[in-house]
Amino acid sequence: MNNNLMIEKTYVDVIVKHDKYGNARPISLSIEGSKLYNIDKIKYKCRAASLKVGGNGVRYTIVIEGKILFLYDEENGKWFIESSII
Repeated sequence: MNNNLMIEKTYVDVIVKHDKYGNARPISLSIEGSKLYNIDKIKYKCRAASLKVGGNGVRYTIVIEGKILFLYDEENGKWFIESSII
């Protein structure tokens, strides 16, 4: 097991659906223009700060391919995830 796991802020492209009330719902995301990942489920949504990588906004707890991730909407048109690097 590698204990040198680091977390970094990774900006992502997000496809978002807006309803008639102005609510945003992320549908899918792409990391650095690679494969498009469908968001299987949004478990929770709240205003929060990322203590691991800095930044804040609306945090979505999402599930993609069985993995739970935090997706942040900085509300300036930029979205990021906390991604692990080795």
